[in-house]
Amino acid sequence: MKNILLEKFDTVPFSQINDEDFLPAIKELIKLKKDEINNIVSNQEKPNFKNTIEALENSGDQLERVTLLFSNLNSAETNDNIQQIAKEIKPLLAELSNDIILNEDLFDRIKIVYDQRSNLKLSPEETTLLNNIYKDFFRNGANLSSSDKKILRTLDKEISLLSLKFNENLLADTNNYEILLKNESDLDGVPEGAKEAASILAKQKGKKGWLITLDIPSFLPFLKYSTNRELRKKIKLAFGSRCFNQNSFNNEDIVLTISKLRYKRATLLGYSSHAEFILEERMAKKPSNVMSFLNELLEKALPFAKKEFKEIEEFAKKIDGIDILEPWDFDYYAEKLRKKLFNLDSESLRPFLKLDNVLNGAFRVAENLFDLNFKEVFNIDVYHKDVRTFEVLNNKNELIALFYLDFHPRAGKRGGAWMTYFKGQKNIDGKNERPHIANVCNFTSPTDVKPSLITFNEMLTLFHEFGHGLHGMLANTKYSSLSGANVLWDFVELPSQILENWCYEKECLETFAQHYQTGEDIPMELIDKIKKSSTFLQGTQTLRQISLGLLDMSWHNCNPSEINNVKKHEESAISKTQLFNRKYDSMCTSVAFAHIFSGGYSSGYYSYKWAEVLDADAFEFFKENGVFSKKIGQSFKDNILSKGGTEEPMVLYKRFRGKEPSINALLKRSGLIEN
Repeated sequence: MKNILLEKFDTVPFSQINDEDFLPAIKELIKLKKDEINNIVSNQEKPNFKNTIEALENSGDQLERVTLLFSNLNSAETNDNIQQIAKEIKPLLAELSNDIILNEDLFDRIKIVYDQRSNLKLSPEETTLLNNIYKDFFRNGANLSSSDKKILRTLDKEISLLSLKFNENLLADTNNYEILLKNESDLDGVPEGAKEAASILAKQKGKKGWLITLDIPSFLPFLKYSTNRELRKKIKLAFGSRCFNQNSFNNEDIVLTISKLRYKRATLLGYSSHAEFILEERMAKKPSNVMSFLNELLEKALPFAKKEFKEIEEFAKKIDGIDILEPWDFDYYAEKLRKKLFNLDSESLRPFLKLDNVLNGAFRVAENLFDLNFKEVFNIDVYHKDVRTFEVLNNKNELIALFYLDFHPRAGKRGGAWMTYFKGQKNIDGKNERPHIANVCNFTSPTDVKPSLITFNEMLTLFHEFGHGLHGMLANTKYSSLSGANVLWDFVELPSQILENWCYEKECLETFAQHYQTGEDIPMELIDKIKKSSTFLQGTQTLRQISLGLLDMSWHNCNPSEINNVKKHEESAISKTQLFNRKYDSMCTSVAFAHIFSGGYSSGYYSYKWAEVLDADAFEFFKENGVFSKKIGQSFKDNILSKGGTEEPMVLYKRFRGKEPSINALLKRSGLIEN
């Protein structure tokens, strides 16, 4: 039968694809990729940049699209069938990758071209591509012995499958928990919108009452506002114990095994640790630089975090007689203290943050800075009815990108928020293929009587992922592997994190923050309160990110062979960042730390704070010239967003900023040093 995945397509024909199409299509496309590699290797011409490096770069285009499509569906609209197919596909792709990387004849051709690079008169982008391909082969075993290559293949296959299983367990255990509240008094203090959403969720599952799940839009309002301390405790412990329970979704053994396999792989390749292997190709360069960076931030943030914690602790004791502040108390009393200090209730912002309006606000930022227009279209095939599609046009009405938006939680979607591609950008033989980008999130859903009214933090997330999206949309490079967000990992968060800054600016908020019922503009005093409260708990939030960065490095910057207890190792790794007086035996972060065990952030979680240094410094440049400065926007577009990974990140950054970034801008913005 006809398999649409084997045919060339522009937009993805979702409605014509069956789950069962993926495995045979990917097997066939793997064969085609191997044929292309064989053609490169058997070419009788002397190896050169075009017949070897460019040929390798351009091989397997359809395979890349189909595997990316499958991966996206497995994250955003998965089911048991897709998860089972993934277990068959993952090893095939890992084996193909190894077949290519460990192909001695192919590497010989690459090395011949690499060795004559100084005489080739290559452009900066071509030079980067050549360097990347050579290093990719060299760093992943091209020079290993035959026996070690076999070991590497086995390790890669095992790591691939375990990472997949980690993610499956996390999704399953998240979905496995729900609490049905039958008495409305159990929701005392919870905002009406959150109560209504809980009621609708219960109805959707054929139940009477109010249903709370471990999806963030469901449980977070409960933790922040519920007066029922015991229920807050129950839900907080449930979230903190995901994949740490003694059931089939437990991830402890997977965490231990992945960390040990990664170490074994790194040492096989000649590195002292997985972190050393990873960081060689990051801006940070080596683990000692990451640890110095995290410890410098820790020294700045810890006194502020301790002071903030004590303030909330004393506040809880004063108003409710709480003797010991527990994790299920922190958000609740922090929100009360925020309201007291700034007369700002987070929920009071929701009516002014209708999702559609916030989205339009993000679009206006892109329009003002980068001359982009977003036109919603309804003739694009989608994978779920909730997905919206937009054509992204420049001021000449030329198509720049296609943009998919998927905003609300559902059972088949993993938690969190991310940007991804359905089609990459490249410019080969004068044909500039424009990208198809997607933002996938888990925001507050609309109810029967209200549109989606999101929190301020959800607005930050929308702008954040939109920043990633712009990095993809505005890509303008020759090669797809250097396009858009294909940059060094500790540079990738700059375009996303810088965009969050506009959420605090009056000039931005007044363009879209209107009351969803009355149309009233968000009051200026509310904007002033938002600005004044922007440093509230910054010490604590910074400490949280440092803690996760240290935890990541603790798993990957060592020989983990002696680690046999996930919980004890974690407690030791993050002990100096902990503020609570007691330990909580049933909660564990590592087993649900998808960023490092099933995502791409192993030895890289520090990059969020690293990129904050860049984004704070870069936004300071905008503020000096006006937050909607066309000139600075054009420079950011020309030197950062459109360039992808074509040159070293610091070269691109200095071209935009005129100098290297300073950590002081971040410390000032966070209130950790005086302005």
